[in-house]
Amino acid sequence: MGKSVLLLCGDYMEDHEAMVPFQALQAFGITVDAACPGKKAGDICRTAIHDSAGYQTYTESRGHNFTLNATFNEVDFGKYDGLVIPGGRAPEYLAMNESVLDCVRKFSDSGKPIASVCHGQLILAAANSIKGRKCTAYPAVKPVLIDAGAHWVEPETMKACVADGNIITGATYEGHPEFIQLFVRALGGKITGSDKKILFLCGDFMEDYEVTVPFQSLEALGCHVDAVCPKKKAGDTCPTAVHDFEGDQTYSEKPGHSFTLTASFEGLDASNYDALVIPGGRAPEYLALDETVIALAKEFMHSKKPVASICHGQQILAAAGVLKGRKCTAYPAVKLNVVLGGATWLEPDPIDRCYTDENLVTGAAWPGHPQFVSQLMALLGIRVSF
Repeated sequence: MGKSVLLLCGDYMEDHEAMVPFQALQAFGITVDAACPGKKAGDICRTAIHDSAGYQTYTESRGHNFTLNATFNEVDFGKYDGLVIPGGRAPEYLAMNESVLDCVRKFSDSGKPIASVCHGQLILAAANSIKGRKCTAYPAVKPVLIDAGAHWVEPETMKACVADGNIITGATYEGHPEFIQLFVRALGGKITGSDKKILFLCGDFMEDYEVTVPFQSLEALGCHVDAVCPKKKAGDTCPTAVHDFEGDQTYSEKPGHSFTLTASFEGLDASNYDALVIPGGRAPEYLALDETVIALAKEFMHSKKPVASICHGQQILAAAGVLKGRKCTAYPAVKLNVVLGGATWLEPDPIDRCYTDENLVTGAAWPGHPQFVSQLMALLGIRVSF
């Protein structure tokens, strides 16, 4: 029987801390219900982008709108195998809600896995579920956790995670790969076939989710993942864009998180990698004009290694001339590039529909990440079993 988990949401939860676990766990075959007190399935929660920009604390800006898929008042907490609590500002007010605390206590008392990140641990403290347990969190949460009787573990980096019994805690979204992997293992999951090296082709103003969700999902599986960008080196950053659907005739754009590259583009040896991932956003428009990028896309496609491209990423594949005779989808506005590139257009209906054609996985937009990552996993022979 498959596993199912509850994602405890609230307005202005951190954007990555909600969506990355939500979509990664689905890609791994786990059912995830996202619910928020006072809201129903189909409603949205506003999210916040928290980022470090050299100030004494993080900055905040508006993130994506997160659509709930469950109604909190109708949720049967007992049917779930685990609980995930994102951080951000939502936990400040959720920790005052008795129905939320009752929910957390039910998971805690049953010994089911609870994974909480960043400020989410405020809720654990309010529910008296952290007393006597080792935990970490965003450093500003330290005084509350100590007062709640927790054994505080100082995060040496913002990637730090701690597991103590059924309680898994993380400092920030930077630690998602370990955070998610620990949670999957606590649910009884076994990961096989993940000894793979995967390359991400990045650029300025690529879509925030479309780089971070697959990147951290693949890292959570245990893959070695590198992110490169032309004319940049390891440690440099790329700004990202938040593309959302807010009732206009096309997507809206807001500034996203800064994304840190892990490898240098110059001197890159594509033969060292087992697969290529191309995020969407606005970056592919200019990357498609770069001959080194075109050569890289050709090398992966001609070698028949898995290539996974989403949204506007297919602009690069079309420019490289590697879509001739292939079947693929993309963001609907990219249909012109795909068709003129010689491919058979596959309609993304619904928008989260993804397709695999031999070594090529294509998706239309970030709502399709669970299928997108899952189909790439299948090509790479990576499995999560329970």
